Amino acid sequence: MGAKQGETINFNAGPAKIPEAVMEKAQRELINYAGTGVSILEMSHRCAEFDNVIKGCERLLREEMNIPGDYDVIFMQGGATGQFAAVPMNLAALSRKKVQPCADYAVTGSWSEKAFKEAEKYLNVVKINSPVKPYVSVNDPATWTRDTDAAYLHYCSNETINGIEMREVPETLPGVPIVADVSSNILSRPFDVSKHGIVYGGTQKNLGAAGLTIVVVQKDLIGHENKMTPSVFSYSTMSKNNSIYNTPNCFGIYLTKLVLEWIKETGVNALFDRNETKSTMIYDLIDSSDGFYSCAVNPKYRSQMNIPFRIGDPQETTCLRRSF
Repeated sequence: MGAKQGETINFNAGPAKIPEAVMEKAQRELINYAGTGVSILEMSHRCAEFDNVIKGCERLLREEMNIPGDYDVIFMQGGATGQFAAVPMNLAALSRKKVQPCADYAVTGSWSEKAFKEAEKYLNVVKINSPVKPYVSVNDPATWTRDTDAAYLHYCSNETINGIEMREVPETLPGVPIVADVSSNILSRPFDVSKHGIVYGGTQKNLGAAGLTIVVVQKDLIGHENKMTPSVFSYSTMSKNNSIYNTPNCFGIYLTKLVLEWIKETGVNALFDRNETKSTMIYDLIDSSDGFYSCAVNPKYRSQMNIPFRIGDPQETTCLRRSF
């Protein structure tokens, strides 16, 4: 598929390319939304028109992700990086170790490493696997050292920078909810929300523009935040106020709603098949290039979303790459 005249083929990981049909609809409605004579950019977040937008966005998200009824959907700000702090602030109290609460972290790449380091500010965190840089594989989850007293287990389903994708959900331990950062592969494949306590992600990679964070949280995990948790990071406060405790990212929610409409029309299974076909073609090209291209990631964990590769042997070309 070639680019139109004047169009740039955009391979940015995030903010990523948004479907053209979505951009065109947003363009048409930007100045006059739904005949109101008001732009979505200047519309009150408490008016009836925006209420329809945010409820419609949640409804579509529930449909496409098959979110069970005992989960809340919260629209927040701060990106996934904000959730690196929000998760421990909201869940640390669930640890059975009350004197020194703890949580387990599967560190499989740059983003889960950042989540781990942020969580260290709030509780005792343990790397349950044995990551070795550069991140090119994942230790067998069956070998992970888990703590039955942990407040939760955190993992990243797709490491954007390192091109590592966890296709299977880690095993659940009794009383230890699983938390997943799904920022860069949300709705790119079928995903079982019910195996998780919390699923979160920024929308700028798969579901729209930067500035909006989606948090799907099991209702019985809400209300345990510590006293120092800022109101805008409190799942309890945001849930009780239907995500409009303060002014939300109205345009971001609107744009995500349009992307979800596009996904619904296409179908998650169809998108998964398309992603599998495209990524397989690229990996096959890399692997059959007689070493001209190389991808060091373990084939079992190669991402369909982000494909890191080098020209030549990564070890031999380090000095050459540094010269550029």
